[in-house]
Amino acid sequence: MIKFEINGKPTALDVDPNAPLLWVVREVIGLTGSKFGCGMGLCGACTMHLNGEPVRTCVLPVSAANGQRITTIEGVADGETLHPVQQAWVDENVPQCGYCQSGQIMSALALLEKNTNPSDKDIQAAMAGNICRCGTYPRIEKAIKRVINNKQSLQQGSLKESLINTSASSSNTANGVEIYEPAKRELPNEADAVAKATRETM
Repeated sequence: MIKFEINGKPTALDVDPNAPLLWVVREVIGLTGSKFGCGMGLCGACTMHLNGEPVRTCVLPVSAANGQRITTIEGVADGETLHPVQQAWVDENVPQCGYCQSGQIMSALALLEKNTNPSDKDIQAAMAGNICRCGTYPRIEKAIKRVINNKQSLQQGSLKESLINTSASSSNTANGVEIYEPAKRELPNEADAVAKATRETM
């Protein structure tokens, strides 16, 4: 049994410990905001936070998350209220096709948690691992700078503390722990995952 906290909810899953975390979060837990891109940890579309650090979940075995704290894009907003970083993405009209944007936002959040006043070079270095096929990099940088300039938003509290919310549903709950059974959904093989991800981009 793999146990972790995801978006503030204690969760237990009886799954293959070698299954990529992305597969488990998307296919078993049902949080599909994080995307499958390259499958090699190179494009950043699958980025989530593990204990506050951005990680490439397409190559991270779910066993590595055992006992850890995971945050996905679904846990960023406070109910219907967007996180200031998400709001900046909207205000700057960042997304084009949108496929990579959840990963982009998770990387931006990690940057701003560590450095509330990053330089242009800091921003470019932090975001370099997230690839956008639409080339929205100038708008991404502009959105990050909007957040930086909005000191009031940053002073409302720790960005990390606001990363606690979820819309996940589960098959069972015991003593406050979400329990997922492996028989509910089968993990897709790589070909299925690629086909599904391709369909989602069209």
